[in-house]
Amino acid sequence: MKTMAAGNFKAHCLTVMDEVKAKRQPVLITKRGKPVVKVVPVDDKEDDIFGFLRGKLTITGDVIAPAIDDWGNLK
Repeated sequence: MKTMAAGNFKAHCLTVMDEVKAKRQPVLITKRGKPVVKVVPVDDKEDDIFGFLRGKLTITGDVIAPAIDDWGNLK
């Protein structure tokens, strides 16, 4: 894994991000020799949280009308 000082990263941030995306290899950013941040490429697949039930559920009946037809005397 490539290591880079924070000051150098700040000066070349956009170039480093393009390189991480193209080569798909993370870069470790250090501050005074200690690891602070890791820049990693984003996965191209869809997010697991949103839309994971798409196509697995079916709606039966009217979802807008109340489930109980007779509300009784509400006086």
